[in-house]
Amino acid sequence: MKLLLDTHIWLWSLLDPNRLSEKVAKELEQPTNELWLSPISLWESILLHEKGKLRLEPDAFAWIKSALQRVPLNEAPINYEVALQSRKVELAHQDPADRFIAATAQIYELTLVTADDRLFNSDTYSLLANR
Repeated sequence: MKLLLDTHIWLWSLLDPNRLSEKVAKELEQPTNELWLSPISLWESILLHEKGKLRLEPDAFAWIKSALQRVPLNEAPINYEVALQSRKVELAHQDPADRFIAATAQIYELTLVTADDRLFNSDTYSLLANR
């Protein structure tokens, strides 16, 4: 399975794995599964750090670089197709990070791993809910 980690799932897997459901934790550890991450998740993590909602030491940039070296992930690039799909994706809200991540799941045919219930109600991408 090709799993696209929502930002919080990526962060939880590294900082607070107890927040992952048993099913999600098992799938993330499954060696046959591919783990993917959108660059939007890096951007969103930096914003959370800058707003004081997330503490990354020694700073957000160094922490992210180290995290990506420790746990290599496939990069799901933002391209023209993803950008266009982000405006067409069926979501009830306008959060740009959610829109880009959902569009990425659609375009690359990835299973989105999330605990965000605002992303649960779409039949346009595959979903693995952290519940």
